[in-house]
Amino acid sequence: MKKISSYIWDYRFSYLGAVLSLLIAVTLDMVAPRLTARVVDDVIVGGNIGELKFLLLGFLTVGLGRCIFQYVKEYTFDKNGARISGDMRRDLFRHIQSLSADFFDRTNTGELMARVKEDIDHIWDAVGYVGMLLIEVFYHTGIILVCMSMINWKLTLLSGAAMLLCGFVAVIMERKLGAVYEAISEENAVLNTVAEENLGGVRTVKAFARESFEIDKFLSHNKRYYDLNMAQSKVFVRYYPVFTVISKILPLLTLLVGGRFVIGGEMTLGQMTAFVEYSMNIVWPMEMLGWLTNSFSSAVASNRKIKKIYEETPTVTETTNPVKIDKVQGKVCFDHVSFHKADQHEILHDITFTVEAGKTLGIMGTTGAGKTSIIQLLQRMYDATGGAIYLDDMDIRTLSLEQLRTSISFVMQDVFLFSDTINDNIKLGKKRYLDFRTVRKASTDAQASGFIERMEKQYDTVIGERGVGLSGGQKQRISIARALAKKNPILVLDDSTSALDTETEQMIQQTLAKLDGTTKIIIGHRISAVRHADEILVLEGGAIAERGTHEELLEKRGLYYGTYLSQYGEISAVEGDGESDAYIQTAKSDTAERESAVRSRNEKRKTGGETDVLQLV
Repeated sequence: MKKISSYIWDYRFSYLGAVLSLLIAVTLDMVAPRLTARVVDDVIVGGNIGELKFLLLGFLTVGLGRCIFQYVKEYTFDKNGARISGDMRRDLFRHIQSLSADFFDRTNTGELMARVKEDIDHIWDAVGYVGMLLIEVFYHTGIILVCMSMINWKLTLLSGAAMLLCGFVAVIMERKLGAVYEAISEENAVLNTVAEENLGGVRTVKAFARESFEIDKFLSHNKRYYDLNMAQSKVFVRYYPVFTVISKILPLLTLLVGGRFVIGGEMTLGQMTAFVEYSMNIVWPMEMLGWLTNSFSSAVASNRKIKKIYEETPTVTETTNPVKIDKVQGKVCFDHVSFHKADQHEILHDITFTVEAGKTLGIMGTTGAGKTSIIQLLQRMYDATGGAIYLDDMDIRTLSLEQLRTSISFVMQDVFLFSDTINDNIKLGKKRYLDFRTVRKASTDAQASGFIERMEKQYDTVIGERGVGLSGGQKQRISIARALAKKNPILVLDDSTSALDTETEQMIQQTLAKLDGTTKIIIGHRISAVRHADEILVLEGGAIAERGTHEELLEKRGLYYGTYLSQYGEISAVEGDGESDAYIQTAKSDTAERESAVRSRNEKRKTGGETDVLQLV
């Protein structure tokens, strides 16, 4: 993590100018009471009216100088604070982006949002306006004490004692506030997470009539956040009156003691007037000290939180000199690959297969069998805990993450669309390189152009957050178009047609079949998604239970065969044509006879012009 002092050093010349302006402005403040003393002693008491015009000119010069240098120092500090917060937010976001998937598995989005926004804002205050005031308070206090001691060192001891008392109280208050701010920062992250989850899933909340539950859940965290802020306020209210009392009593004591010195001839009336003015001028640093301590404690607590994020390191890293493949062909090989996450059971066990460039691999299995984990390992979202994975006979751990991941077009099961135009969602990752013709061709191949071009703004239509306003099938088709537009050597579809009707799915399957030279890995629950693959893997319990072509797996009459029967049997029963039972019995008794019956029925339906339901599936 880059230290805050390093960020400040980057703008050292700007800060130097700001601090210099601050010193001049405060020094001019100290000149004004001296001019007042001259007015009292020389003009009022001494009767030297001729000197008044010069003194008034001095007041005007001091006022103009203060205006100029006050503006320069406040503007510069604010500007530097904004720059540093921008740099810190940029670096923190880059670091978060560099972390591996396992970090996001255990970290809430709301917590990260709190670190990137609120905590950086607290540091912005510390290196900007609050930091400026802290410097001003210390310099202001020091120079006032010097000016006071030049007038009467005995009377200065009174103001010095008051300042020491204020400093002691400020230290105690800062320590108590530090622990409270730590808890406030944590609860702020939790509150953000609860709100983000609720708003992101508001349709699910309403569908299950959970509004009352979610409101109670939010209110409980909101109450906790309120209680912590009240605890902070109690600390502040308990100690802040000390500063107020001292700031009000000090000028009065100065006047009383100074009056005795004037009567005793140790001070002139003008000197006492200047001293009282100085004592009143020293009041505001005392009043500000509590608030500044409060804000600075918040920044310190936020910095500790940010440090914890920087302590996280990516578990998936590149080698020092990664290998560069001139042109990725798309051959994928898993060699006895096993995988488990920290403190979890084994997710994949001894997975071995090879997909030659341009071939198609189908993967089936029940939920939790490890299908998606295979793809995550191929992309190096995680590293395999056993065995090795090869791309074009090169261990993927020796390749750069950029080349590896940009070689794979991935259609996820959980479609994520950004709040942007359809055109930019399809171009995602290659906005500079894809033209509109490519976008439209990919949309047509994905069967998405129909509904897109019926929209008023067509491809320039801005879709809502995560694709709100689109159906599940429409979102899947845009996601498929996004993958097809990239024309990468490897195409992965993770149950990406589950929300599509059988006719649309068949059309997309036909498009995929025409992608010569593209290695395809298709994960699906439907037989229709994988039946034409060159090899099909059936996973069970994280291991390969069956493998082979569609026909070979049917002959084995195992898991794949059971899935095939359940899917085809249900469709046959829905048709209600009187042949369902006989058809299923035929399939169960002999796979070859079943295939023959399917082909025969399809021919009859084609002749009659009816829709070939079985063939679609």
